Amino acid sequence: MRPRMAERFTEPDLHAHLVQRMVAGNIVIDHEIVSRNFPEGRGTMMLVAIYEIKAGLIQTQTVAFGEKQML
Repeated sequence: MRPRMAERFTEPDLHAHLVQRMVAGNIVIDHEIVSRNFPEGRGTMMLVAIYEIKAGLIQTQTVAFGEKQML
């Protein structure tokens, strides 16, 4: 996860807005709206991320993306 995310975080217009977070034991579910530069131009998309936490660290991550909305 780290190498993929390190490259993504170099994107100058990347921004994530946390809409809602749910926590159930060691599972965290985030609903976010992400703004970024797509190959076709700037836009947004909905993202749902599910994290499994162990010993204070993310062990697994599952992400579902919504459709792109171009600006």
